[in-house]
Amino acid sequence: MKKFIFLTFSIIFIISLVGIWSIVSKGYDKQNKIIINLKKIIPSKAAKKIRDTIFFIPNLENRNKFLEVQLEKYEQGLNGQLYVEKNYNDDDIYNYSLKSFFLPFRSLDLSLGWKSSKNYKRAHYLEIIENKVLVISGEGETIYFERKNINNGQLDFKKVSNNLEKILSDRGSELKAIRDLYFEDDFIYISVFEQKEKKGYFNIYRAEKNFKNLDFKIFFENTEYIDGGFNLQTGGRLTGYKLNEILFSVGFFNDYKAPQNIDSTFGKIISINKETKDYKVVSMGHRNPQGLFFSKEKNIIINTEHGPKGGDEVNFNFLNSSKILNYGWPISSYGEPYPQQDKNFFIKSGFLKKTHSDYNFEEPIKYFTPSIGISEVTFVNNKLYISSLRAESIYIVELSKDYKINKQKRLKLEGRIRDLKYDNENKVFLILFENIPSIGVLKFN
Repeated sequence: MKKFIFLTFSIIFIISLVGIWSIVSKGYDKQNKIIINLKKIIPSKAAKKIRDTIFFIPNLENRNKFLEVQLEKYEQGLNGQLYVEKNYNDDDIYNYSLKSFFLPFRSLDLSLGWKSSKNYKRAHYLEIIENKVLVISGEGETIYFERKNINNGQLDFKKVSNNLEKILSDRGSELKAIRDLYFEDDFIYISVFEQKEKKGYFNIYRAEKNFKNLDFKIFFENTEYIDGGFNLQTGGRLTGYKLNEILFSVGFFNDYKAPQNIDSTFGKIISINKETKDYKVVSMGHRNPQGLFFSKEKNIIINTEHGPKGGDEVNFNFLNSSKILNYGWPISSYGEPYPQQDKNFFIKSGFLKKTHSDYNFEEPIKYFTPSIGISEVTFVNNKLYISSLRAESIYIVELSKDYKINKQKRLKLEGRIRDLKYDNENKVFLILFENIPSIGVLKFN
C-alpha cells in the first residue's frame, strides 16, 4: 500500500513538473492559472529556489536569448530596426498582427528589484504629434520618427536635443523619473518627479513643439512634497480636457490620509488651466493612476490605477454633475495588503473594504484580481483597450451603450507594456514595450 501511495504521488509530481516546465520554458505568464494557484501554496523563498535550480535550464536559455536580442538592439543604434513580425489568428473575433521595432533606450532590469533607482528611469513614453511620433526615455532623452516609417523595415530615429538636465540643475533639482509625455496646441508636456534637498516634488514641464531642440520651462509646480525623495505610487498621466485645461493624475505616495483630504493633490486627478496654471480637483480617492483618457465626445474621464495586491481598477467619471467623485482609496479596494505589510494597520484603520458603493464611493467599471500591473488605457469605438505591465497583455473590453461590459478579451503579447496610443490615421495601436525597449505596431485585420 505504501509503495502504491508513493508511486501515485511520484507520478503526480512528475506530471506537475512536466506541466510547469512547459509553461516556464515558453516564457513566464504571470496570469497563468497554474502559476497563480501554485504561488498561493508555495512560499516565495521556496518558489525562488525551485526557479533557480529545477528550472535553471529554461531560465538560462531565456536569459541567453534576451541578451542576444539586447546586443542586436545595441548594435543597430538609432535605426529602429524591425525585429519581430507576427500574425495571430486568435479566434473569429480578433485576428491581428504585431510588428516590433528596437528602441535605443535602456532596458528595465527586474533583477535589480522595484526599489532600484536605475529602474525609476527606465520607464519610457511616446506621443503622436502630427506626422511624427516623439519618444522620451526615463532619463530625459528625446527622439522621434516619421509615422509612415511603421510600414518600413526600420523607423529611422532622429535625436532631439533638450534642456531638461540643465533646467533641473538650475533649479537645484535632480531627475528621479519621468511619468508621461503629452502634446496639445503646439506644446509638449512632460510630468517629472524631481528631488530637491531630500524632498520629492511632482511637476509638469512644457516646451514649444520643435523637432530639433526642446526648450522646457516649468508649467505646473506642485508645492506639496514627499520626504525621502521618491516612491513608486506616483501616477503622473497627462491628457487633454475641456477648453484650455489639461488633466494630471497624481498618486498617493504612500500617504494614506492624502487621498481623502481634499486639500492635498496626492491621490487625485486634477485639471490645470493652461493660462493661469490654477488647478481644480476633478476626482479623489485614487491610489496610483497609471492610465488616463478623456473622451470629448462622451464627456467621460477614464482612468486605470494599480491596486495593492490585487484590485487593479478601471474607473469612469461621467462628469454629469459638478460633484467631485470619490473612488474610495484607501477605505475601499478589492485588493489586499502585500505580504510584507502590516495587516493590522489596515484592519485598525478601517481600510480595504470590499465594497465601494456601501461607503458612498464610486465602484470601478472593472477590476482585476490578481493584478495585471495595469498601465495605459484608450477608448476606441466603444471599446476599452487596457495595457498591462505584469500580464504583458492588452485587454479589450467591449461596452454596451449604457457602458456595461458586453465582451472582454485578453491579447497576450511579448513584454511589459508601459504606453499605448491609437493612431487613427493608420488604424493601428502604437505600443511601448519595456523589457526589451521597443515600439510595437498592433493592427487588427
